[in-house]
Amino acid sequence: MDDVVASDDELLTEARAGNRQALEALLERHQAQVYGFGMKMCGNPEDAKDVLQETLLAMARDIHNFRRDASLSSWIYTIARSACIKMHRRGKFAPKVDEEKESAAETEGVADPARRADELLAGKQVADALDLAIRALEPIYREVLMLRDVEGLTAPEVADVLGVTTQAVKSRLHRARLSVRERMEPLLGIRADLPKAPGTCPEALTMFEHCLEEEISADLCAQLERHLEDCARCTGSCDTLKQVLALCRASATTTPVPAPVQASVQSALRACLDQTKEGVS
Repeated sequence: MDDVVASDDELLTEARAGNRQALEALLERHQAQVYGFGMKMCGNPEDAKDVLQETLLAMARDIHNFRRDASLSSWIYTIARSACIKMHRRGKFAPKVDEEKESAAETEGVADPARRADELLAGKQVADALDLAIRALEPIYREVLMLRDVEGLTAPEVADVLGVTTQAVKSRLHRARLSVRERMEPLLGIRADLPKAPGTCPEALTMFEHCLEEEISADLCAQLERHLEDCARCTGSCDTLKQVLALCRASATTTPVPAPVQASVQSALRACLDQTKEGVS
């Protein structure tokens, strides 16, 4: 099967039927995202390598047990998350953020707010600061941000991976986004003169409370739209959050698997597949 044009579903069907080439192609296709997830969750290349290897080996062994009612991404990240939890239990999970490195990343210079998010990401300074901001999150918030905003899973898929409700995912995600945005503000050109009072803009909060109470009308919607256009605080918060989300999504493609890691993992995978084949024979 030509793994260049084959879809995940086609590769999965062939792999479940015993096609080793299809299985290897499927695993290779998803190795970068698993490695990137491991890097963000565990914080160092050695642990990320362990997460990648454990995930791919588990996928190879359990491919026949994959539930078709779940998405392939949900299954992959459920396995990868389990591997990360093992790192945590070994006391290797989420090393402390290097405060000196973080301070340097935040003070090297303030970015031009007019620059596009993908242009900002091109700067190592911003990429490093984003990585630090994500790693500074508590694990329960880091994993939901990684799965939803970096890897692009839907909220129900994230809920399936984490074993929580969709509402819990949304609540954790909101907190994670705000925390990352706050840490990224110096590099995203946030105006220093914006109000810094805690919580949501009082006027916007009042209007949202009316919405929650189902007192929704065309006039209220128009009023809220006008407020969001005119309120510097709300506009700045929304624009900054959009920039941070764009950076998070773009960062999903910035963690290639190093060649030595690929070679080591592939060697372990081949040994596992060969052993499985011998057992069947």
